Amino acid sequence: MNTPARVGAFTLALFAVLGASVVAGRAWGPTLDAEPTAAHDMADAGQAGQEGQMGHADDTTEHLPGGLMRSQDGLTLDLDPAVVAPGAAVPLSFTVRDAAGDPVTDFDVVHGKRLHLIVVRRDLSGFQHVHPSLDPATGRWSTDLALTPGTWRVDADFTATGHEPLTLGTDLAVPGRFTPVALPAPSRVAEVDGYQVRLSGQLSAGTASEVRLSISHHGTPVTDLQPYLGSYGHLVALRDGDLAYLHVHPHEGASAGPGIDFTAEVPSTGRYRLFLDFRHDGVVRTAAFTVEVDR
Repeated sequence: MNTPARVGAFTLALFAVLGASVVAGRAWGPTLDAEPTAAHDMADAGQAGQEGQMGHADDTTEHLPGGLMRSQDGLTLDLDPAVVAPGAAVPLSFTVRDAAGDPVTDFDVVHGKRLHLIVVRRDLSGFQHVHPSLDPATGRWSTDLALTPGTWRVDADFTATGHEPLTLGTDLAVPGRFTPVALPAPSRVAEVDGYQVRLSGQLSAGTASEVRLSISHHGTPVTDLQPYLGSYGHLVALRDGDLAYLHVHPHEGASAGPGIDFTAEVPSTGRYRLFLDFRHDGVVRTAAFTVEVDR
């Protein structure tokens, strides 16, 4: 083959490799820790046909569900370390940093706490809702978690003083062999420690939906729920797949049971795992449901 022919062949091969790289990059997409523009691209690719629910590349991040971004609105969630060993009481530390990289130390109290931490394994097992302690001198938050091997999602729900409420999320790696847990089938009834919690109402994508969670104990309706963090119940919804996050509280003036009413708006169709925290006889319990949102 003469020299011009070799050059031409090399050029065609180079373009072919570059083209394959672009296709592969689009197939894999950006990580959840990507900057806002990349995250909007991810939302467009993953939620085709959901216009107005997940946002587009030219929208602001306010249209994204909570928990998908590690950095947003000039604030960043910084785990230290981001890899921990499994155990029943594993120390976890993290810092919320501002745009200059400095620790944020001023947080507003919302529902009795300055920060709510939601931690769940990526297969939606092992849900934990805890409230870390803040070192005001360093801005470092710390708490203990019960962690099994796998990848865990850490969502920090807070309002930094002078900022809008925000939920930042990032992954925590826990090395070791593990078997993923299959998502339980959709159900309107959950049981925990002899309590039965029944879900009524229907969640619809992109609209405010009314749902009620009714609690009974060994068949007797519970009418003496105790306030937990200022409410008779806390409801967290996590979308299967990317773990988009929603945290809602009961209507104002809610009774102490048996029914707790919520207004919730999920961002898209798909399967969600709902976790209801409630307190009775001095103990906080969590009831979990799988819900299918098909419209």
